[in-house]
Amino acid sequence: MLAAGYNPSQMGDILVVILHQDTKQQSVKINKNVVKIFDPKQKITLGFNFLDASHVLPDLKGKNGEIHLTNDDLSKLNQAIKNAGFNDQLKQDPIPRFVVGYVKTCKQHPDSSKLKITQTEIDGGKTVQIVSGSPNMKQGIKVVVAKVGAMMPNGLIIWPSKLKGVESNGMICAGYELRIPGAPQHPGALILPDSYKVGEPFDFKTATKLFK
Repeated sequence: MLAAGYNPSQMGDILVVILHQDTKQQSVKINKNVVKIFDPKQKITLGFNFLDASHVLPDLKGKNGEIHLTNDDLSKLNQAIKNAGFNDQLKQDPIPRFVVGYVKTCKQHPDSSKLKITQTEIDGGKTVQIVSGSPNMKQGIKVVVAKVGAMMPNGLIIWPSKLKGVESNGMICAGYELRIPGAPQHPGALILPDSYKVGEPFDFKTATKLFK
């Protein structure tokens, strides 16, 4: 995976690039304004922090939140990684992280009156179990699914989790969680029209028409 975030008001001029979920054992190496976070036991690079990031990517100025890195951005960041003496190389992640899903089944969580356990079809015909607290959750609806590895507009990364002891692999999103203009500002899954195709990437740019 590849997710990048930039929040200068809270963190200063630091670009955070996440490649893998946190592990129990983590180490850090810093050189030439590049911070590498890794698991020495599993030999996994978890991510990088680029200090003074706007000097590497001048277009960061004025931006906040998730950053969609272009191939040119990756080339510049990879050069910074190389200059810092690290062997890693960042690569584009072609897998869509926000897709149209279809709730195939929905049942009550055995230990929570507010949670529902769904079996939701996503891209490639794959079905995943997602626990949802949306009050309008039900079988037979099309929804927006943030898959494992997705970065929400608020910077939250979606990882596999357990809710009240039940495994959940993804998140069924509300309109306000996706920060879609005009979306209701209260809990509830964004239910998509039947014209949306299950498994296709969710298009944020055209989503505003849902609330006109």
